[in-house]
Amino acid sequence: MTTPLPIGVLLSGSGTNLQAIIDAIARGELAAAIKVVISNRADAYGLVRARQHGLPTVVVPHKDFPTREAFEAELIRILQAHHVELVVLAGFMRLLSPVFIRAFRQRIMNIHPALLPAFPGTHAQRQALERGVRIAGATVHFVDEEMDHGPIIVQAAVPVYPDDTEETLSTRILAQEHRIYAQAIQLYAEGRLQIDKQKVIVLDERQSPNLALRSPTSA
Repeated sequence: MTTPLPIGVLLSGSGTNLQAIIDAIARGELAAAIKVVISNRADAYGLVRARQHGLPTVVVPHKDFPTREAFEAELIRILQAHHVELVVLAGFMRLLSPVFIRAFRQRIMNIHPALLPAFPGTHAQRQALERGVRIAGATVHFVDEEMDHGPIIVQAAVPVYPDDTEETLSTRILAQEHRIYAQAIQLYAEGRLQIDKQKVIVLDERQSPNLALRSPTSA
């Protein structure tokens, strides 16, 4: 039996992607074990989700630290104390400095509600609507020193309809986020991800035809 991949989850909000990961583990689709869930906000509902499933939680308020580096040093200490191999950002609303990136080089994943490299940063869905794109989506990527920039692992596309609002488009994208994040983590757990400069190579990708949507669906 494969040893579950030890992961740590960082979040700041409702934790729907955390819930999707928990559910994928429960269904046997993801060979991972959540060792700790950390939030910079004590009121983050993601902490409630974690506690409901008996997962260890830690609150680390960033305002309690004089610098970003000091804050991240505490995050690193907690993650290492829990023997975390992969760090999963699930709505963690803090930019990570090179101090954190170096501690977990090529071992940090993030999910973004756009088809990167298009529309990095905040309000990606609003940006997509303002630009009149016909296809939007979600991207799981490794984190590097630039915001929403690191090597892309998995993407999923969704159609954009003429009557879409930011809310309706966000809901459609979020459904795909919940699907592809667990897939990306599972690929890592299976040792099937190789990074070549800014490109991720998925080994034996043709054996996993459902990894990404190659065209939008009506979902």
